Amino acid sequence: MTAIKMVDPGQNEFLAGLEAKSKRPSHFFRTMANRPEVLQNFVPLYGAIAGPGSVERRTKELVYLACSFANECAYCTAAHVASGKKAGITPEEMEAIQTEQDHGFSQPERAAIQYARELTRTADAADTRAALLEHFNDEQVVEITLVAAMANFTNRFNNGLGMQPEA
Repeated sequence: MTAIKMVDPGQNEFLAGLEAKSKRPSHFFRTMANRPEVLQNFVPLYGAIAGPGSVERRTKELVYLACSFANECAYCTAAHVASGKKAGITPEEMEAIQTEQDHGFSQPERAAIQYARELTRTADAADTRAALLEHFNDEQVVEITLVAAMANFTNRFNNGLGMQPEA
């Protein structure tokens, strides 16, 4: 497979700043930097969706992982296994999400995971939306939907370009 060129941080000040903050190179950002204006707008959008909000960080990570496992996105799975651990998700829980054994999660978490999985597979989630609304208010349902949509965006970007996690 022919690889898409990764932009050198020396050629993009915004990219250089991102990597300086994280103290590590990012294939994702270096690839997205082929469209510098998209990278500059993506970062604050991602932060607004995945950052602090009305939904707990743990739930957001469960949603992101459910989408990434469903899409078999190695890049996002690697990133969100790491951030999921920081949010308190155990290795056993990660395996449960991957194998769709959701019974060990709380009812709200299970509703969010199942909604994210269905939204990923059908782009509709009509069968799981009502269960989600039993546990979350409108703002939170929108936030969970945005997290799932962002996960599906990044999954498709990475899978479409054959991106693999950094070693």
